[in-house]
Amino acid sequence: MSPLRNDTFLRALMRQPTEYTPLWLMRQAGRYLPEYCATRKRAGSFLNLCKSPTMACEVTLQPLERYDLDAAILFSDILTVPDAMGLGLYFAEGEGPRFERPLRDEAEIMKLTAPDPAGELKYVTDAVSEIRRALDGRVPLIGFSGSPWTLACYMVEGSSSKDYQQIKTMAYQRPELLHRILDVAADAVIAYLNAQIDAGAQAVMVFDSWGGVLSHAAYREFSLQYMEKIVAGLRKEADGRRVPSIVFTKGGGLWLEAMADIGCDALGLDWTVDIGDARRRVGSKVALQGNIDPSILFGTPERIASEATAILDSFGNHPGHVFNLGHGISQFTPPENVKVLVDTVHAHSRKIRAGN
Repeated sequence: MSPLRNDTFLRALMRQPTEYTPLWLMRQAGRYLPEYCATRKRAGSFLNLCKSPTMACEVTLQPLERYDLDAAILFSDILTVPDAMGLGLYFAEGEGPRFERPLRDEAEIMKLTAPDPAGELKYVTDAVSEIRRALDGRVPLIGFSGSPWTLACYMVEGSSSKDYQQIKTMAYQRPELLHRILDVAADAVIAYLNAQIDAGAQAVMVFDSWGGVLSHAAYREFSLQYMEKIVAGLRKEADGRRVPSIVFTKGGGLWLEAMADIGCDALGLDWTVDIGDARRRVGSKVALQGNIDPSILFGTPERIASEATAILDSFGNHPGHVFNLGHGISQFTPPENVKVLVDTVHAHSRKIRAGN
């Protein structure tokens, strides 16, 4: 692999000094980009796009051609893992992901096993290797997975949910069944992320998209302890350097101190948290990633710049900040507004670092 020419993102995750605040965007390769839509149309379906290493590489690189981003993130989907478990993932037009065989039956739950990343998920690791070669040292590559709780929500509900009735019923009626699912999912995620690291991922992120729907105690029981297990099981070095880990719970602002204690290198923040307060709460224990509201990208250039500047000022002249959205970018985002955000973050953070 080629030497890394821009390691600002990795240094920020390790809370080392940087010349500016690095930036990447959750879902940065997506439907807001016309070139992505063209590639997806050529693929024929979203799943075909995910399962073609060449096309996944193509769309991963597309935002880097438009914007001065400091990291690439593997183009894939968090539901590749339960799909490889045989639950029958499909995408209904206008309805999002669904599973043909959601986990409701005790016998099926007890038969659940973690998939082999070298088998059913080889298309993902092939994509990681292809993307890493194509990047040629330009910026680091992020690998990722869903958290066990978030994966279990889809696996038990069978699709996205408004009230999480099925999985919460299982949690409070048959918690041992849910813990069985979560334990297998955690083992699967550890193997999956380590396989991505072996294939060339230089940082990894766990997306706990639905952790925020849990109660205070239930979050620790059904989500946080499994992410702690994952972090403990991850490879910590590759290519002679640290492979940082990022944990992101959407709606997890109440639990930042507990999240910072699980051993990860960075926490992702959604837009409901003031990043300056978050830094004071966790101190120098972890780096912070975030956290502008994605909807701000529908605003005027002036408003986008002022909101980005406010977040940078709130964090202050300290190491350990990676700028990002508080969740994934909307498909309706004007592409030109993303450039305003990227340019503002780089320019203003350089001023902060220089003490201006």
